[in-house]
Amino acid sequence: MAARNRNRARRATVSRLGPVAASVQHRTENSAPPRDPASVWSRRRVLLLNATYEPLTALPLRRAVVMLLCGKAEVVHEDPSGALIHSASCAITTPTVIRLRVYVRVPYRARTPMTRAALMHRDGFRCGYCGAKADTIDHVVPRSRGGEHSWENCVACCSSCNHRKADRLLAEIGWTLRSAPKSPTGAHWRLLSTVKDLDPAWERYFSDGAA
Repeated sequence: MAARNRNRARRATVSRLGPVAASVQHRTENSAPPRDPASVWSRRRVLLLNATYEPLTALPLRRAVVMLLCGKAEVVHEDPSGALIHSASCAITTPTVIRLRVYVRVPYRARTPMTRAALMHRDGFRCGYCGAKADTIDHVVPRSRGGEHSWENCVACCSSCNHRKADRLLAEIGWTLRSAPKSPTGAHWRLLSTVKDLDPAWERYFSDGAA
């Protein structure tokens, strides 16, 4: 009964996603280990580059495939272990990076919004005080002492240093920062501020100070 219910739910999911998703399911059900097609569409992200190879955003896989099929983008990198996606006229290996065929002008933004993900990337996921693996964020000048929540006053931090520092100033405990925190520059930081996990194939496009 449970197996019958799972199969019924899978068929309903494929029906909603359409014929392209059905092709993905056919490929994955005949390979090991099997994958849930709904999971492939919802979790997989594809890096979208401008025509100049500038990173723009991370798209859901379905949106990336639609852009490829419509001729708006081309594949730059494929996932060799990914599913083969069939349309009525062609087959596409699951992409990891695609590029627009026509350049799109991106509005200039003077300052990158600070998020936990972007700050961790800026500091290389290392504690700003001891260099250990960071798992939290610390305000150099505590907010209780007037410190701001900004690029210049926040660093990645390990739990141990965060607990030991508490709400004290660095001068009060004799600590120094490994490097002065500052706002990162570069269009790719807008993307890094929203993405937690990066595909290794994306990293070559995050230059100019990206971690």
